[in-house]
Amino acid sequence: MQDRFIKCIAELPKPLSDALVPMLNAEFAGHIDAQQLSTLITKSGLAESELLIALLPVAAALARPPISEFYVGAIAKGKSGDIYMGANMELSGEALFHSVHAEQSAISHAWLSGERQIEDVIVNFSPCGHCRQFMNELVEGQKVKIHLPEQQTQPLSHYLPYAFGPTDLNITEPLLTKQQHELSLDSSDPMIIEALDHASLSYAPYTNSYAAVVLETKDGATYCGRYAENAAFNPSMLPMQMALSTMARHNREFSEISRAALIESAGGKISLVGATMDALHAVAAVELEHIVLDPE
Repeated sequence: MQDRFIKCIAELPKPLSDALVPMLNAEFAGHIDAQQLSTLITKSGLAESELLIALLPVAAALARPPISEFYVGAIAKGKSGDIYMGANMELSGEALFHSVHAEQSAISHAWLSGERQIEDVIVNFSPCGHCRQFMNELVEGQKVKIHLPEQQTQPLSHYLPYAFGPTDLNITEPLLTKQQHELSLDSSDPMIIEALDHASLSYAPYTNSYAAVVLETKDGATYCGRYAENAAFNPSMLPMQMALSTMARHNREFSEISRAALIESAGGKISLVGATMDALHAVAAVELEHIVLDPE
């Protein structure tokens, strides 16, 4: 079991901890599939809603909050039945806009894993306005059920009434809808090819600035992030922040980064290169490989 889970496991009911510990191996990064979830329900004796709340300390153990020292965990349950954990992340000494909120982390985890719809979000503290707006970008976002400890489950519409979202800007395919943008590049570099694939799946309906980041560690592992825009603009999630959040979930240190690449479309209204370089240089002494593609 990973060291970061030792404290939270000790606080769980024993039937749940006994069933969960074998899952928390070196490869665990917060994903529990529907079959594993069913096993945990059976062995713990808890109802699903009780189990998901009980698992929040495990999600919070994924957090890296060196500024606030406030650990927030979130779980996104997909229509597939799988659950995806996420946690807040901050960059030490850097501007707060680099931060990733737990709900963003969990939802991006689901998106990167191929999930097409989020039905439930479980979080250990009430979602802030930023996260409510981010969740409102999702497929049927107003219907997403929000679960909080010791509170009645409510749809997002309860927490974000009179919402402004994608439909107000005539967007009919919201976040998590299958995206496929035509981007091409002649390269045999596996890392660049991976970045290209993720850029083509990114969500940028307001600027058409399709983009992705891939980070490679010294052992050859790669961690990616895609751009996820928001109708309210500021809650957009940058691909670099998503890639760093992915690394954190996998228990990797940012100092292990040996390569970093940003691919973005020249046809967009903005460029993410400045914000991407700022975040990268805050965590690793690596130069950013920046590739700008002409749209098809």
